Amino acid sequence: MSGLLSAQSVTKKFAGITALDSVSLDVGDGEVVGLIGPNGAGKTTFFNCLLGLLKLDGGSVTFDGRDLAGVPTHKRARLGIGRTFQRIELFSGMSPRDHFLVAERVRNGRGALWKDLLFLGRPSSDENARADAMLELLGLQPAADRPIESLSLGVGRLVEIGRALMTEPKLVLLDEPSSGLDRHETEVLTEQLRTVQRERGFAVLLVEHDVEFVRSLVERVFVLDFGTLIASGTTAEVFADSAVRKAYLGDMV
Repeated sequence: MSGLLSAQSVTKKFAGITALDSVSLDVGDGEVVGLIGPNGAGKTTFFNCLLGLLKLDGGSVTFDGRDLAGVPTHKRARLGIGRTFQRIELFSGMSPRDHFLVAERVRNGRGALWKDLLFLGRPSSDENARADAMLELLGLQPAADRPIESLSLGVGRLVEIGRALMTEPKLVLLDEPSSGLDRHETEVLTEQLRTVQRERGFAVLLVEHDVEFVRSLVERVFVLDFGTLIASGTTAEVFADSAVRKAYLGDMV
């Protein structure tokens, strides 16, 4: 397994407070890796450092053999880093198909985003075919042309994941994708993610609080606590670690 993402000694401070203290993490090609920890542990800050939304105060991030120092967020996306958000960010009045078509325009560089959002850019047959393929892959055909606000949160999560996948990423950063979902919706999302990841072969870095969700998907886990990496290893090893139990898992294990 070759390395895809390598974050080494990543450090970030805010007004003298250390949010991330020399955190190192790696993700291999096609690997599914978890990043867990209690609220305030630094998980979102770490994501934002990987994406270039925050400037590092120390350390380095390498993606697919390229040092990302000075590379802006939009260029990191074009290199093959996709993401979803903890708080779902979809456009009211647009259907799942519309979201996928806009993402396809971003991928291929055709047209202006504002025109796509105003439905002024007529999609090509190839763009329609790619959107249809993603709808089928995620089982979203029944909801393909319905306004996003009329759909369940679980479907919205799938749309957000599909939108990220339309850009053909090598790595997808998933930020608490089960947030707000009930148990049934979480189980459906788990199965869909497992199937799509296996078929497409992209790597995943998953931030998540749902322990069973993490266990069912990831191969390795890294654990943050107060900005410090306190454990890493296979899922079984990490969830059996006494320091992890004390800091995060408690009676849930």
